[in-house]
Amino acid sequence: MAKKIYLDNAATTPIDPAVLEVMMPYLTDFFGNPSSIHSHGRKVKSAIENARKTVASVLNTSPGEIFFTSGGTEADNTALTQSVETLGVKHIISSRLEHHAVLHTLDHLEKAGKVTVSYLENDEKGVLDVDSIPSLLEQNPHSMISLMHGNNEIANLLDLQKVSEMARARGAVFHSDTVQTMGHYTFDLQQLPIDFIVGAAHKFHGPKGVGFLYINARNKILPFIHGGAQERNMRGGTENLYGIIGLARALELANSHLEEHQRHVKGLKSKMIGLLKERIPEVRFNGRSEDVENSLYTVLNVSFPEHRDNEMLLFNLDIEGVSCSGGSACSSGTNQGSHVLNALNLDGSRANVRFSFSRFTTEEEINHAVDILQKIFGAA
Repeated sequence: MAKKIYLDNAATTPIDPAVLEVMMPYLTDFFGNPSSIHSHGRKVKSAIENARKTVASVLNTSPGEIFFTSGGTEADNTALTQSVETLGVKHIISSRLEHHAVLHTLDHLEKAGKVTVSYLENDEKGVLDVDSIPSLLEQNPHSMISLMHGNNEIANLLDLQKVSEMARARGAVFHSDTVQTMGHYTFDLQQLPIDFIVGAAHKFHGPKGVGFLYINARNKILPFIHGGAQERNMRGGTENLYGIIGLARALELANSHLEEHQRHVKGLKSKMIGLLKERIPEVRFNGRSEDVENSLYTVLNVSFPEHRDNEMLLFNLDIEGVSCSGGSACSSGTNQGSHVLNALNLDGSRANVRFSFSRFTTEEEINHAVDILQKIFGAA
């Protein structure tokens, strides 16, 4: 049986055993409803608030600005929709390279006649024309900017500080989808003048089905989900107790050894780039993902030369035991292709594959994956 190699960490990461360990008591012994006033309820309510404090401490902000959600998609939807509904946003600046959690929400809001949307231009590497933002803000009062920090497909990074200052200087709201970068970069929310950022635990070795939304205290929005007084009246529904416990521990672990994790993963990415260049003629890299130091270091998007089996490349890699992606995992099962890669106007004869790494990825796995790719493409 082929050795299984997992190189799709941008889709989801394996749960850290240390995270599962702290979750287990809340799946068994500590099962109370956090809204109950008896001792069982008070015990778990306290655990949720301690988790909130942990997340806030990692981000250098107040626990009162952290709200737990079902994941990044809900967090993005809440920030966008409720900024329109309660902050008076009439115009949103975004890009065609955003995750569908943002793009589909913008499309819905625009079709409902609630906002107009301006999409920034991008070049063939996916670099956005952020210098056009000030003029767009001047032309459109009551604006919001929604741009992701790290692109989940092509690894391009946004200068959050620069865009935050543009927004704040012109009275605009700034939301960034930070799902791919949370747990992989340092966020100091005392220094970054941003309104909304998000996280999803399963992107940094925590459980699926839980995330959070940071709401800057200067913004007072109404709930997106109604039905209860949970999350300080900001999100109805019984809390995902064990998920929240796992999220906080996963974020804490990710940030406690952040520089070590970065060095390890950057080394793996650099090695894969070097091996691919050496063994597969005409290999290219999409977006800015080849620039290890200045791109999202967990993601490498590779463009392979024209080959008779390109349409079957992902399938053949899977047969050989290598799990990777041809685009955004949230759109898997469709045949429409990647909207991000389509926006770059790439050569349609080439196969494009996203490899994404984590701190649990090994050098041996990189070597073996490249051996398989060399065999598929018949390189000497």
